[in-house]
Amino acid sequence: MSVRNAAKRFTSVMTAASLSLALLMPAGPAFADAGFRQWVASFRATAVAGGVSGAVYDQAFRNIKEPDPVVLEKARTQPEFTAPAWDYFDNRVHDQSVANGQAMAKKWKPWLDKIEARFGVDRYILLAIWSMESNYGEILKRDDIMRNVIRSLATLGYGDPKRSKYARTQLVAALKILQTGDIDESHLMGSWAGAMGQTQFIPTSYQHYAVDMDGNGKRDIWNSIPDALGTAANLLKKNGWQAGKTWGYEVTLPAGKLPGGAKTLAQWETLGVVRANGKPFRNLSDKATLKVPDGRGGPAFLMIRNFSVIKAYNNADKYALAVGLLADEIAGGNGLVQDWKRPFTKLTFEERQELQKRLSQHGLYDGKFDGKIGDGSKTAIMAYQAKVGLTQDGYPSMEVLKWLRQK
Repeated sequence: MSVRNAAKRFTSVMTAASLSLALLMPAGPAFADAGFRQWVASFRATAVAGGVSGAVYDQAFRNIKEPDPVVLEKARTQPEFTAPAWDYFDNRVHDQSVANGQAMAKKWKPWLDKIEARFGVDRYILLAIWSMESNYGEILKRDDIMRNVIRSLATLGYGDPKRSKYARTQLVAALKILQTGDIDESHLMGSWAGAMGQTQFIPTSYQHYAVDMDGNGKRDIWNSIPDALGTAANLLKKNGWQAGKTWGYEVTLPAGKLPGGAKTLAQWETLGVVRANGKPFRNLSDKATLKVPDGRGGPAFLMIRNFSVIKAYNNADKYALAVGLLADEIAGGNGLVQDWKRPFTKLTFEERQELQKRLSQHGLYDGKFDGKIGDGSKTAIMAYQAKVGLTQDGYPSMEVLKWLRQK
């Protein structure tokens, strides 16, 4: 390559990079809109080549003239705090999520009976996934969270180099969902990254697993709870869910080092690993892997095959464990025997909401009173702790709440 050609290529690459960077930074509306409209026009050929009709494409984009700034902000913003184990599980497995799950189990029992009979997937696992993904559908009611899926994916395809390939693939799949008539574009809503419906499926996963459980001719995971839960069950079944078996067991460990790898429950029992609640293992021939997500001082678990199947939904151990623990409590279980290594006194869900309200009254918190302790709540707690001379750890503790109640 000649120096001149190399210089031309470098200039071209830098110009393209600058344009991409400009999209992730404050920019003049006219410049950003023109570039986005050009991208939408050029992507039409890609979508049509992928099986989307031109008419569907044009209809989907008829009112989309600029990228979604909220999506771009989410794409570039990383979480401020790294969550320890107790933080992750406290935000997902708590008294309110359990109570809501038990209420939903009663409300949807006839459909859960049918779904369980058809797919062989435990109803409480499905309820726990529903809770984890959308808080039993409550998230879908929040305009500050729900976005137009077509616009979101087009925004990422155009303005986020890291997610562009993903977004382009998902955008074609989302357009095909519109083409089937399962949902219209005004109701094709999802997260900023394109996860959709009660059980938060990305478009390609929807294409693979969506089912019309209620038999109305549409696979509607947004408005039909039977369709949403049936679709989740179909995903788990197709990824190897073993009917009639659990996901794993909380266990207690003997002193000393234990060997790694998968072993039968009978072999683990021989090594001195027993259930924490004192009950016997079921199916001693099942193979299990030992996991201690909070170290030796926290709870320990033997995970069997269905734990790995849950990870087909979200490939993270914490996610699959939270689903399993929440499912067990919705089913009437007592929760963990050995709690997480939490360095403070835990609050109930209602107390966490009270904490947020009191921080708001001090002018330190302006978020939702949802009991979920995210970055905004932690920042507010630390600001209050600094104000009153407490250690600035950001913990949603009873100690902080008592101080707030006194002031």
